Amino acid sequence: MTPYLRDPAAIYRRSFEIIRAETDFSRLPPDAEPVATRIIHACGMPEIAADLRISEDFVTVATAALTAGKPVLVDAEMVRHGIIDKQITVLCTLNDPRAREIGVATGTTRSAAAVELWRDQLDGAVVVIGNAPTALFALLELIDKCAPKPAAIVAFPVGFVGAAESKDELHANPRGIPYATLLGRKGGSAMAAAAVNAMTRGAA
Repeated sequence: MTPYLRDPAAIYRRSFEIIRAETDFSRLPPDAEPVATRIIHACGMPEIAADLRISEDFVTVATAALTAGKPVLVDAEMVRHGIIDKQITVLCTLNDPRAREIGVATGTTRSAAAVELWRDQLDGAVVVIGNAPTALFALLELIDKCAPKPAAIVAFPVGFVGAAESKDELHANPRGIPYATLLGRKGGSAMAAAAVNAMTRGAA
């Protein structure tokens, strides 16, 4: 059997050392390095740093919202379960029966319909999308219709249809909202949750 690290703290420490040695963080704001490190740790790909886009004020604003106890609104249960700090209020409306009803009535996905159920919680919240491009599109459409703005958006929808396009839309016009995203098709719940974990746990 190949010798391997067993101590969890040592594994984290060595992982972050390797990430920092292999990653070019120069395109990102200095305070975003722990966020990028956690995201890379979640996927094992230092090369994605070139496609990470994190606005200058994202870490400050999102951390302040989390510290103030604002809710985290997520598009998938996998994102909810991936957030380590259980003191945070994390809301996922995907399995709310009303989401299916809205989706059928409006001819859209359940993920997009679930965003409509966020309306009363949006103001000052942190939105975290780690699965559905239609959820990100629906969020931006809701904001364009004068819904309350979240404090920050973590956008990591993944896939071949709409993922790149939805993130391009956010990056091109963030509607004055600080954000973190990964351009292109890559993404996923683990990376989205990792961005939140970086702000509550750091990357040390």
